[in-house]
Amino acid sequence: MKEKIIAIVPSAGIGKRFGDKTNKPFETLNGKPLVIWALETLENIPEIHEIIPVLKEADMEYGVEIFEQYNISKIRRIAPGGEERQDSVFHGLNLVDDIKCIVLVHDGVRPLIEPDIIKNAVKQLKDCDGVVVGVPVKDTIKETAGDLVSRTLKRDTLWSIQTPQIFSYNTLLGAYEKALKSSYYSTDDSALVERNGGKIKVVMGSYTNIKVTTPEDLKIAELFINLRTVKT
Repeated sequence: MKEKIIAIVPSAGIGKRFGDKTNKPFETLNGKPLVIWALETLENIPEIHEIIPVLKEADMEYGVEIFEQYNISKIRRIAPGGEERQDSVFHGLNLVDDIKCIVLVHDGVRPLIEPDIIKNAVKQLKDCDGVVVGVPVKDTIKETAGDLVSRTLKRDTLWSIQTPQIFSYNTLLGAYEKALKSSYYSTDDSALVERNGGKIKVVMGSYTNIKVTTPEDLKIAELFINLRTVKT
């Protein structure tokens, strides 16, 4: 793939489930700030040309210090966070200056994404409008109306969607502009492209590619890291 790949890494969430005084992207995971785990993985993938983190404005100065400390050289600019995740990613898109590039969006609080999964997902961006990483659900999923079950969904057609998600810049920007114009919000980038008529391909991710949302998730991530260390 000849197009440049630019990674946007939203890391501006409030993190309410972590506690009001917690700055989740910079929580320590096995001795390193949480966001650094994802950034280092992206940094070490040659196909990725640039990384644009999205941070709360109050975190900008500290973020620069941390990124320099860990030698994340592909960061040339940082986007300010918005009120919602969707606003934050849009701010990142507005800093992209190559309209022919491929955009990869990856949550800064998914620390255990594997390089091979990213590379495979990027290669799949053909004959479709976007690629998402996910895993088949393990549990039975029920749809409810209030506290009563309205139907049980067929498990073998259901996927739990993760990041990264990959699109051409113009496809994702167009979907974002249309959604924001109509005040439509989603926590999933691909949902906006689907809404705009786009075809999305799902590729296999990993059950260890967890999103750290609560302090318990941080402990689970530590366990996965320690298991990787034992295997190597």
